[in-house]
Amino acid sequence: MADKISIPERPIGVDLFAGAGGMSLGFEQAGFNIAAAVEIDPIHSATHEYNFPYSKAICASVTDLTGYDIRQRSGIGTRDIDVVFGGAPCQGFSMIGKRVLDDPRNELASHYVRLVEELQPKYCVFENVKGLTLGKHRKFLDEMIAALGVAGYDVVMPYQVLNAANYGVPQSRQRLFLMGARTGLTKPTYPEPIKVGATVWDAIGDLPDANSFEELRTSDTVKVKWETTSTYARRLRGLDRDPSDFSYPRNYDQDLLSSSLRTEHTELSQSRFTATVPGKTEPVSRFRKLDFNGLCNTLRAGTDSARGAFTSPRPIHPRFPRVITAREAARLHSYPDWFRFHSTKWHGFRQIGNSVPPLLGRAIAGQIMQALGEKPKKPRKKLDLNDTEFLYMDMGNAAKYFGVPRDTIAQRTRKNSSKLEKMTREEANVG
Repeated sequence: MADKISIPERPIGVDLFAGAGGMSLGFEQAGFNIAAAVEIDPIHSATHEYNFPYSKAICASVTDLTGYDIRQRSGIGTRDIDVVFGGAPCQGFSMIGKRVLDDPRNELASHYVRLVEELQPKYCVFENVKGLTLGKHRKFLDEMIAALGVAGYDVVMPYQVLNAANYGVPQSRQRLFLMGARTGLTKPTYPEPIKVGATVWDAIGDLPDANSFEELRTSDTVKVKWETTSTYARRLRGLDRDPSDFSYPRNYDQDLLSSSLRTEHTELSQSRFTATVPGKTEPVSRFRKLDFNGLCNTLRAGTDSARGAFTSPRPIHPRFPRVITAREAARLHSYPDWFRFHSTKWHGFRQIGNSVPPLLGRAIAGQIMQALGEKPKKPRKKLDLNDTEFLYMDMGNAAKYFGVPRDTIAQRTRKNSSKLEKMTREEANVG
């Protein structure tokens, strides 16, 4: 593995619950350097390590880290941190008991507050599901805002739920954001929606059909030349400059179609997909067929290994009788083509579905940059993405690389499931 490279000084951020790096990329695009990325899953940490060769991936649970640990392991030392951001896994927040944050089932969110207090960044951002704003879940938010206040942070009120579609992402995806400023600092404001968005066609209309390439039966990459016309896709492919993108340019092959391992379907499934009207749901698989002129429905991650390893239904391509590839999902999520995911469909789709779309993260991060009073600068230095072995590691190899136990993440289990679940897994080829 290559040694960490030297990079220009810029405002620094720490990503907690980093996953593959959607929020990391959004903040980098807004002008921040990602000094540290904490992620418990070795597979996701390895993917982050590949895409952010200058950042320090810390494969650990936030429950086992202190602010001092993060500073030492990342090399931040005593430097002032500009922003800490992240979204604790949102499955199953408990509302039982007198004190929500004291409930062990909500400990990840409470450790987020603890690490903010210990790291004392100038700003903090917490991201999560819209459901936390509804009904009894609002008690959770109230306690979290109060806890951040005790830690020395003023949360911008009222908090807001933002739809990624209003910030250039061709996908309807609503997420809650809390933004806090260290007491005495200028508070950020929420970003205004943009007037012109992108469609499914803008995002994936140019991509070659994965089913045209025999190589993609067993490999997730193929070399191919193709033409791209939409501004949205040309920016993601690196053909046109994006004036609001201040991330490091990456050296990569623009003729490499990556993250595109094929999904095999039966002839019966293909006929049902073909018969489904764009924008409607195929009744047997419950997969939604995308409309070229519309938005993608919310891309979801499915369950993790400990909970059966079931994959959420993947949308049907608007033109071809198959589900979309991970690269097509990445385009619909606003990831640039240089950004690669784990080589397997199961991990790759989970990494996308669990992540904040980079354009949405960029919109929030830009407001933090503005509150800092900093003017973002586009780096000239290009980063090499050479360590592709990170994308092909199994759990054992990834755990060994990061020096953590192999069973850090519970392994996939095979359970009896309903006929529909079995059919869904077979058609999505995730077994």
